[in-house]
Amino acid sequence: MELPAIESRTVDLPDAVHPTPDAAVPGGRRDASLIPNYIVLILLLIFSLGPLVILTFNSLKTKAELAKNPLGFPQKIVFSNFPKAWEVGDFSVTTRNSLLLVAITVVGVLFFGGLAAYSLAKLDIPGAGLLTMYLLIGSSLPIQLYLVPLFFVWQKLHLVNNHFGLALIYIATQAPFAIFLLRSYMVQLPRDFEDAARVDGASEWEVFLKIVVPLSWPGFLTVGLVVALGVWNEFLLATVFLTEQELFTVVTSYNNFASRFSRDWTLTSAASLMMILPVIVIFLLLQRRFIEGLTQGGLKG
Repeated sequence: MELPAIESRTVDLPDAVHPTPDAAVPGGRRDASLIPNYIVLILLLIFSLGPLVILTFNSLKTKAELAKNPLGFPQKIVFSNFPKAWEVGDFSVTTRNSLLLVAITVVGVLFFGGLAAYSLAKLDIPGAGLLTMYLLIGSSLPIQLYLVPLFFVWQKLHLVNNHFGLALIYIATQAPFAIFLLRSYMVQLPRDFEDAARVDGASEWEVFLKIVVPLSWPGFLTVGLVVALGVWNEFLLATVFLTEQELFTVVTSYNNFASRFSRDWTLTSAASLMMILPVIVIFLLLQRRFIEGLTQGGLKG
């Protein structure tokens, strides 16, 4: 028995099923569309690294060459500017003073800011929203608004020309940022761990130290890095509240490079490079954790 022949037909599909060659985007066209992005990135890179490169060049020149060629590569490299700048700027003393202020401020901000953030995030205290708003408003006000009355109060308390007195101001000005960032970390932590610890008889202090702090360590690391960099580079408060030579910080030691009528910019450039080099090294080593801490705190808060 012969089967009937099956007639083959071609079915015309719509254009959406069979895309035309014009619909495909070639790789060359995609790469060409990214050229403006690369140009903008290169310009931003030049804008950010240009001053640092010029600062490095000027730190390796003589005073005469700097006056003649302030932007170009040094014709004769002078490494002696660095030990001379270290001696003239008294960096052996100012570096120690800055490290002391950084240590006191970071420890104070992490301790008090962490406790405040834990209270706002986990303890459901009354008026937490108003307190958070108060911290937000207070952190947005410039310090120049209350600098004069603060100076007179500190003078009455004998805290002028005192590293501990200046560290108290640093802690107060840096604490709002720490509280906001740490609170954003602690809010997203599940309460099951805390409840289990409380059932086992742990106090709130033990819950904070043994449960919340280890889970929020990226936030504490980010806060510590930001606070340390801010205190290391701070100039206004250090200039106002520290007037004695032996109490100067790294930033305020720049006054030592000014003579009666002029300033030695070669030594100033060398001192600037020595001041920012530790900051650059620390940031490059911890930049992944730093960016991760800021993004996680902002997204999960």
